[in-house]
Amino acid sequence: MAERKRQAAEKRGRKGEWFAALYLQAKGYRILDRRVRTPMGEVDLIARRGDLIAFVEVKYRRDVQIAAGAVTPASWQRIARAADFWMARHPSLADCGWRYDLIALAPGKLPQHLQDAWRPGLA
Repeated sequence: MAERKRQAAEKRGRKGEWFAALYLQAKGYRILDRRVRTPMGEVDLIARRGDLIAFVEVKYRRDVQIAAGAVTPASWQRIARAADFWMARHPSLADCGWRYDLIALAPGKLPQHLQDAWRPGLA
């Protein structure tokens, strides 16, 4: 039973990430990478618009506000370490600025894109 719930959550998460990527593309972003796993942590989406790289966490919940509040400070720190790791392996992007975004999704609602949702050193 627990395995089935985990698989259902994984499927919802993948669907949410796919929809978030589509949403970002419609806003003029180019998706550079998806579901990035590093020894330091993971990032759902890495997108670029102009000279800005956005490391995007995607949360899909029954309500957009619940989704927006679902990322803990510890999660952001893991995402930041993964972003450092990823950027170190992409020196051609060294001149780009970067930030941490959140896309909150819920069934039947428009996505909420929180740009610059978190900064290292802030709780």
